[in-house]
Amino acid sequence: MNMNTRDKNPQDADRLVKALTAGIAPRAGIYHWGAIASLVALIALCVAWELRLAPLRPGGSWLVLKVLPLLLPLRGILKRDVYTMQWSSMLILVYFTEGIVRATSDRAPLSAALGWGETALTCLFFLCTILYLRPYKQAARQLAKQAIGKAAK
Repeated sequence: MNMNTRDKNPQDADRLVKALTAGIAPRAGIYHWGAIASLVALIALCVAWELRLAPLRPGGSWLVLKVLPLLLPLRGILKRDVYTMQWSSMLILVYFTEGIVRATSDRAPLSAALGWGETALTCLFFLCTILYLRPYKQAARQLAKQAIGKAAK
């Protein structure tokens, strides 16, 4: 009898996750593409900012290397990897901080405007990833409640 219960648990879990995430497909696509667009735009903004638009030193600066960490989650975001979206939503907060600091402290108007642009793109990415992940977190919470309920019986 225990074997049958164990065999049904993965199927029950799969059905529950599918049922909980079935209605979010249209919105999830919007959030996913929003995350992709904002990440790619942020990468392009950072490269252009540090090489051409308003570099710290004339002719470009080594600060353009700050783009490299943004390239790490790109593949996972494109593939809709939930784990990548989770950790990249925390990584993006570093760029949010940099955008706020440079928007409020840079004296050049263009550099300050680019800082606000970076801040806006990071907020958009963070919002899209959080909204994309929300149904998965809710499904995981319900699965945990069910597992605790079955274990208590």
